[in-house]
Amino acid sequence: MLSAHHLGKTYGIQTVLQDISLNLSAGERVGLIGPNGCGKTTLLRILAGLEPPESGSVAHTRPDLRLGYLPQGFDLDPSLTLAEALAGAVHLEEQVAELATALSTRPDDPALQEQYDQLLAQLSSANVPPENILVPLGLADLPLGQRVGELSGGQKTRLLLARLLLEEPNLLLLDEPTNHLDIAMLKWLEAWLEGYRGAALIVSHDRAFLDNTVTRILEMDPRREGLHEYAGNYTDYFNRRQAEIEGQWASYRDQQAEIRRLQADIVRTKAQALRTEREAASIRVGGSDYKIKGYKSYQQGIAKKVARKAKSREKRLEQFLESDEIVARPRSSWQIKLDFAEPAHKSREALVCEDLAIGYPGSTPLLTGLRLRLRGGERLALTGPNGCGKTTLLRTIAGQLEPLDGSVRLAASARLGYMAQEQEQLDPRRSPLEIIQETGGFNPTNARSFLHAFLFSGQAPLRPCGEMSYGERTRLQLALLIAQGCTFLLLDEPINHLDIPSRAQFEQALSQFAGTVLAVVHDRYFIEQFATSLWEMEAGQVRVRAL
Repeated sequence: MLSAHHLGKTYGIQTVLQDISLNLSAGERVGLIGPNGCGKTTLLRILAGLEPPESGSVAHTRPDLRLGYLPQGFDLDPSLTLAEALAGAVHLEEQVAELATALSTRPDDPALQEQYDQLLAQLSSANVPPENILVPLGLADLPLGQRVGELSGGQKTRLLLARLLLEEPNLLLLDEPTNHLDIAMLKWLEAWLEGYRGAALIVSHDRAFLDNTVTRILEMDPRREGLHEYAGNYTDYFNRRQAEIEGQWASYRDQQAEIRRLQADIVRTKAQALRTEREAASIRVGGSDYKIKGYKSYQQGIAKKVARKAKSREKRLEQFLESDEIVARPRSSWQIKLDFAEPAHKSREALVCEDLAIGYPGSTPLLTGLRLRLRGGERLALTGPNGCGKTTLLRTIAGQLEPLDGSVRLAASARLGYMAQEQEQLDPRRSPLEIIQETGGFNPTNARSFLHAFLFSGQAPLRPCGEMSYGERTRLQLALLIAQGCTFLLLDEPINHLDIPSRAQFEQALSQFAGTVLAVVHDRYFIEQFATSLWEMEAGQVRVRAL
């Protein structure tokens, strides 16, 4: 269906893609994984025809290919209405009619004819009623006149998905489709992909989603050239990759032991040659004692022979160390290093909500009568459909919104840290270095060292926040919480833009954090690893469930 051969791409002096080749067959679903910044989005854009490669080629193996591309960020005009945003996907008949009219006046235009043929083939194959997509994605009840800029993050993601799925492509290129989707939407998308007959290449950091959807993993690793293929889902890949790394460590340790043995043998041989030479030099030959003189010459010959043997072995070792046979030391990926301080005092109850009503002044409350308690040191995941009030609850607990009724009480010893979903707390004009220096009281050298632990190196600490990627801003927000010495963390979808290694490191850090954590999160794998209990929002209620 689609193949790419030896793709290469650079930006300035930075090589983003080098010798990338892949094949996608009809009906298969493939996961593309790798750390942030390794070139996954660039590869998808090249495959989608949105930018050219500097080397290599992309070929389509079927003439009726209809390619659908879902970008990572929201790329629609925020002033469009919902009806206008969906018009391109829903009203194919109108587009075909317009192109037919244009062709009647320009019948010899090959580009127009090709566009008409493609739309006609798409229309003839389209057999999914719009409601079959819009209803389960929670868009059917939204006013068609609503501006897309007024939608929530989850609604925007679902709108892009709806536009894409309604066009019925037979090849999907999905760049992090799970961002901002709640668990119900994730399960629906998994089920939809299960019945999808086309091919799909999916970039995702959601390990549970990859486990439930793909049958092959392609790994992009900056430390290894090209793409590396693994059969099965994410768990299969992870087990295979861990076995590879463990095998490489075993080979490396065995080889290092052999190198040390050879080096010790060379040292002993050199010492033996030197000792033999010294013994020969200490023999005194006097008068006509040719027997002793012959023995001295004999010892000197042995010394030279042993020295040549040592030199030969040393040369062979040098050649071996420079050869392709040498096993490189496995390198650990550079990951976020978090060091949460131990709270000076942990209260029995970190949070108490009594008869709480939340929402915005002048509007109907989103939730009422909430009676919630959170023990000190507990790690709690807050889940629920998009728009049900999870972010509003966190903002109320953080003191950014006043309760409409009832009360919120924090432990006197709690030092609250809040990570916002939209990252609006970061000044887009200031650099990470400036922000961390002010927050933590660091000098420039210590601030750079601190930021290095959060993957900021080189000139990255000096760039304004407004020029940073989503992942970089997420890492900076984590750094700020640590610098502030927080003991109670409110995290609103903290891992949306973190790659898989950083998510795993974040899970490990939170498991060691002795304070209290309340996190809005939809990553089921993350919930399983980190949470001790669950708050589920549904139908205006919050259900507490132990894990």
